Amino acid sequence: MTVIFIVAIVDLIFHAGSYSNAPKLDASYYAKADMDQQDIQNLEQKGGWLEELGSDYQLIRVIGEKKDNVTAYSSEMLVSSLENREDQPYYYSVTLLETIPAHYFMLKIPREHVSVSHNYVSQREPISTNYASTRIRYYFYFSIGLMLFFIFLYSYWVARRIKKPLREISQGLHKMTLGDYSTRIHVEAEEEFKQISNTFNYMANVIEETLKEKRQIEESKQRLIVDVTHDLKTPITSIQGYAQALMEGRAGEAEHQQRYLGYIYQKSNQVTQLIQSILELLKLDSPDYRLQLEYQNISDFLREVVADSYGDIEQRKFTLVTEIPEKSLYAWFEAESLNRVIVNLITNALKYNPSGTRLRVELKERADHVLIDIADTGVGIPEHLRQTVFDPFVRVDESRSGERGTGLGLSIAKRLMEKMNGTIELYQTSTEATVFTIRLPK
Repeated sequence: MTVIFIVAIVDLIFHAGSYSNAPKLDASYYAKADMDQQDIQNLEQKGGWLEELGSDYQLIRVIGEKKDNVTAYSSEMLVSSLENREDQPYYYSVTLLETIPAHYFMLKIPREHVSVSHNYVSQREPISTNYASTRIRYYFYFSIGLMLFFIFLYSYWVARRIKKPLREISQGLHKMTLGDYSTRIHVEAEEEFKQISNTFNYMANVIEETLKEKRQIEESKQRLIVDVTHDLKTPITSIQGYAQALMEGRAGEAEHQQRYLGYIYQKSNQVTQLIQSILELLKLDSPDYRLQLEYQNISDFLREVVADSYGDIEQRKFTLVTEIPEKSLYAWFEAESLNRVIVNLITNALKYNPSGTRLRVELKERADHVLIDIADTGVGIPEHLRQTVFDPFVRVDESRSGERGTGLGLSIAKRLMEKMNGTIELYQTSTEATVFTIRLPK
């Protein structure tokens, strides 16, 4: 709009300049001593001219090109000419000269260039004021039309920019309602739509992860039920078989009876241990369960744990290597729970590896935490079980020698470490088959 009005103003100035070339219709305008030559040229372009008359109304000189043959006028003739009737061929205007007394200046211009009615004189061409008014109205209406056109274009452009991202968001929501939680949308539009897109993707990601975790929990529960049922069924079936044999008198001699009773006792202990482990695992999974953490000397603590296990290590003929700093290192932990974790790892190493295995127990200090390595050079853990070794009822007994475990020891150890704000991870090196690393905050 601003540009259009500027163009209109320039146009008006240009055309106003062109209309300023119109001749003046009053003889007194030309009678001034400082008469402008441009005005004379404008008058001549319209076929007009000026005549200077003496006191007797005789022609003295002509300015411009004279179109008639009149060289002298009478008073009656001048009065009649100045009436400027419609039938007169020329328009007349007379005035006294300012520079010469009793001399007159007469203006003559062809009648087709002048309109005279009711003593009102005007040029037949539109004067600059009327032209300006017309041009202003023209530019005003043109500006309104152009403005409406641009408003329409802008509205159409905005509608397209809004419609496309809204359609993508709507399609994404529709897919979500159909259960496709892997849906993600990518909107190339204004920042507000990008924020909606990012929020939608974040929401979809949370829902997808939540459902995935829910499925994993459900699968874990089902697997837990199956594993518990299987692990309870085996010893209970043995107990029932031995008990039935005793009841029916099929045990034979007293020695056999004692042996059957020993089997029953052993299997019942196995059932009791399994049930206690399950209850403890469920207790550790509760967010309300808290350990009483204390800031303690972990160097002395680890020495005591290794010392208590030294008898079993020596009996299994393992080579023990300990690397515990002489200086005191402190960390946050609960002594009983951490003792259970370390003893479980040492016991597993002794139970499932052959004699002569090298067992390493090392305490290392870092900037904001301490590390405890329980490593051995035994048979190791199969690669396909390394990702699930801390899950409940995952056993690696098939790859090791020895008796069958409950499959809950490492799961309990992992949850105990989490309760102590620490971690436990499984590694393998070129020289050691199994490396369990415990991390505790300092």
